[in-house]
Amino acid sequence: MAAKKTTTAAAKKAPAAKKAPAAKKTAAAGKRKPNAAFMKEMTPSPALAEIVGSKALPRTAVVSKIWEYIKKNNLQDAKNKRQINADDKLKPIFGGKKSVTMFELTALVNKNLS
Repeated sequence: MAAKKTTTAAAKKAPAAKKAPAAKKTAAAGKRKPNAAFMKEMTPSPALAEIVGSKALPRTAVVSKIWEYIKKNNLQDAKNKRQINADDKLKPIFGGKKSVTMFELTALVNKNLS
């Protein structure tokens, strides 16, 4: 009988499952405020300016314009849509590479903004 009591006592001492923390409520219930770093206007390099223009733009707008250019010129790889093939205007931005993944794109674009 003593053995049964110890196993029952051990089961009772097991830690209970933790509850998920309550989500924080913001003043504007469903709307997020954009991050100021993304909305800061940046000047594109001369190579990047050939695609997006020389006017200062936020990073988000620059990436959107590059995607417009990629789709307009059919530069996404047909088999692997994550891969972007470079043309003459994109090669300097891609650091001379023939193709990059869409995940590398933002980092490469940021190097061409000041």
